[in-house]
Amino acid sequence: MMATIVEQFDSIRITNASVQFIEGGTQQEGEKFGSLGSVEGETTLKELIKKEEGVEVRKKSKPEKMDLTISAHIKVAVIRKFFGINSNGLKPGVYQYGQDSKGVEFVLTADVIDEFEDVTKLVAFPKCVSATGFKFTIENGGDEVALMEVQLTAYPDIMRQCMYEAFVSELDDPTIAEQWHSQFNRSLVEAIPQV
Repeated sequence: MMATIVEQFDSIRITNASVQFIEGGTQQEGEKFGSLGSVEGETTLKELIKKEEGVEVRKKSKPEKMDLTISAHIKVAVIRKFFGINSNGLKPGVYQYGQDSKGVEFVLTADVIDEFEDVTKLVAFPKCVSATGFKFTIENGGDEVALMEVQLTAYPDIMRQCMYEAFVSELDDPTIAEQWHSQFNRSLVEAIPQV
């Protein structure tokens, strides 16, 4: 099947998010994140400046990391792993969060949909951690259930990449789309060298 090249894409909706936690150095199978409300991302750049005789003559910027802010209805198990909320040493059904709580590193993936063109873009952030402590809002008498906001940092992976994306229609290998949300890693998307 010939790939269809996407020339126009308008991000209308983000959905189908999953997380693949890294536990004990092993990446776990992807699990549903919850229902996304919004995702914002901003890249932190490292500037390299060349000066000659005290005057700036060149500047080059390189991505260092990405800061993500996600508003969503997040599954309880995912929140507990994000922030290190655990039941260590407690009776069944009781959880704790405090100075010994340590969040788990994870891969975050999602589908970005262009409903005008009926195109899906897969996105992946291969090395994420929670960037803030546990925060929540409860409003009595509210008309709507509040979304939980979490801030994440996406660091570069072993190949120095903070994010990956792929339009499903441009993929020659269907395995990529099939495993994106359950087993995303560099080897899934890396070209195999020709011998």
